[in-house]
Amino acid sequence: MTLTPTGRLFGTDRGTDLVITREFRAPVEDVWASLTEPDRTARWYGRWDGHAAPGRSVRLQMAFEDGQPWSELRIDACEPPRRLALSSQDEAGSWRWEVQLTPQGERTELRFVQHLDTVEGLGEIGPGWEYYLDRLLAAHHGTTMPSFDDYYPAMKTYFDQLSLSPR
Repeated sequence: MTLTPTGRLFGTDRGTDLVITREFRAPVEDVWASLTEPDRTARWYGRWDGHAAPGRSVRLQMAFEDGQPWSELRIDACEPPRRLALSSQDEAGSWRWEVQLTPQGERTELRFVQHLDTVEGLGEIGPGWEYYLDRLLAAHHGTTMPSFDDYYPAMKTYFDQLSLSPR
């Protein structure tokens, strides 16, 4: 199957943002639950445990990565049901991302933003986020889960060649 990548890069005062959007046929509160309730995140990304609150950290097991690794996620901001900002640190570096939800009638637009320190490795990062956001859509709507093989390496060149979009 051939999928079209949707990621875009935007320059900011602090660096570069990778932005990927998706649209859900659901109210914003339902999409928020898919992002924040442990039993629902387990369906598309991984399960987490801990006391979730701004300034606190939770443990997340990435269920669909080799070895199902655990990582610690810091909750930098939580503004239900509109915005969730997270950060983590691992052997690949620091990760800062957020999800912004905008209600549009009976639909909700999800705007995923990864705040990048560098665009190095974007050919690996971008396809992964496209894959996980499509997993989120599939889990939310009860449809067939996508295969990572449809995303990588098929989308690598797109993300490697991505340049800044005008605001």
